[in-house]
Amino acid sequence: MLLTELLHPGILEALAGAGHGARVLLADGHYPASTATGPRTRTVHLNLAPGLLDVTTVLDVLLRALPVEAAHVMVPPEGEPEPPAIAEYRSMLAPVPVGTLGRYEFYDAARSPDLALAVVTADIRTYANLLLTIGVRAEETLESR
Repeated sequence: MLLTELLHPGILEALAGAGHGARVLLADGHYPASTATGPRTRTVHLNLAPGLLDVTTVLDVLLRALPVEAAHVMVPPEGEPEPPAIAEYRSMLAPVPVGTLGRYEFYDAARSPDLALAVVTADIRTYANLLLTIGVRAEETLESR
């Protein structure tokens, strides 16, 4: 039995194989995951029913399981208000920098060969997609274990 609260075998496998600089996509229920992900991406579908599991919930668990050095959000076209999910992500990720990408720029970034994992949620909020860049694990000494 694992001591981590992250228990999903597919997510654990993808994260264990990912390293510094690899990316993780947390996709809302509207995201075209079959066509807008990288060629080596492990896709995990957690979209059982609309709204049942959202990006925020998955992010909350992942932040306790892996180091994040940067993040990007998908933003609506200029002139439209920023979706509430983005402010929520910034708050949860602070002090990690959160960049913004337009819809098609975001798709291009997610198609990168560096995308190790795509988690498709049932988040019904629009523009609730989040692209994380994995950081490095803090150095530990034997005494701190």
